[in-house]
Amino acid sequence: MAGIPHCRRGSLRTLATLGLLAATVCAVCVALGTWQLQRRVWKLDLIARVEARIRAEPATAPAPDDLPAPTRASDEYRRVRAEGVFLHARETLVQAVTDRGPGFWVVTPLRRADGTTILINRGFVPPDRRAPASREPGPDEARVTGLLRLSEPGGAFLRANDPVAERWYSRDVAAIAAARGLTLVAPYFVDADAKPNPGGLPVGGLTVVAFRNDHLVYAVTWYVLALMAAGGGWIVLREARRRHERSEPSSD
Repeated sequence: MAGIPHCRRGSLRTLATLGLLAATVCAVCVALGTWQLQRRVWKLDLIARVEARIRAEPATAPAPDDLPAPTRASDEYRRVRAEGVFLHARETLVQAVTDRGPGFWVVTPLRRADGTTILINRGFVPPDRRAPASREPGPDEARVTGLLRLSEPGGAFLRANDPVAERWYSRDVAAIAAARGLTLVAPYFVDADAKPNPGGLPVGGLTVVAFRNDHLVYAVTWYVLALMAAGGGWIVLREARRRHERSEPSSD
């Protein structure tokens, strides 16, 4: 390299650096694309398992001691059944947006014979029917079938519940139980099925079970970026070779 002008040596080093960068980007994009394909396999398996739970015969809703708190994610969307006495005087209205428009979930404690309590999301009511007096009274004793759901504690993406002002934005089991003075409460709630309630309200069976599965699109995107990086690296290496050949002293 002694006979190569300093500016050409610098140019070749720059091209070599760009080529190494392109190779690194290509490797990272391939790794991310492969990871997305693995995530897709996991997501498809999750969807299949959840669909199997939804279609399964309902099992008896577990008692508070039968599940750790918080409830395992693998228990969500299990079909369960429970029977007991509704504590209508302690119902909680949680703001909701559904296919029927905005309104409220009616969450009512169900006291079982063993003394334990399960929060039951009996279904949806529109804003003008939020007051219990505007609806037909619900049954005192009931057998409920529905889907086991995980508690929804307030977080960064949810407005904070305000129990004092009776503003509820999430179905936070622990917070609702504390506000209503409930004890021996299961660490989950149950979305009731579409069995009609007296007078047609609340409307149950509105649980939306949907999982985003865009992993294949993401994988293809990463692989395309990897090809672009590889193409860019090939162009850089080709240019480096040409410059190297031009810089070599003539044999004449």
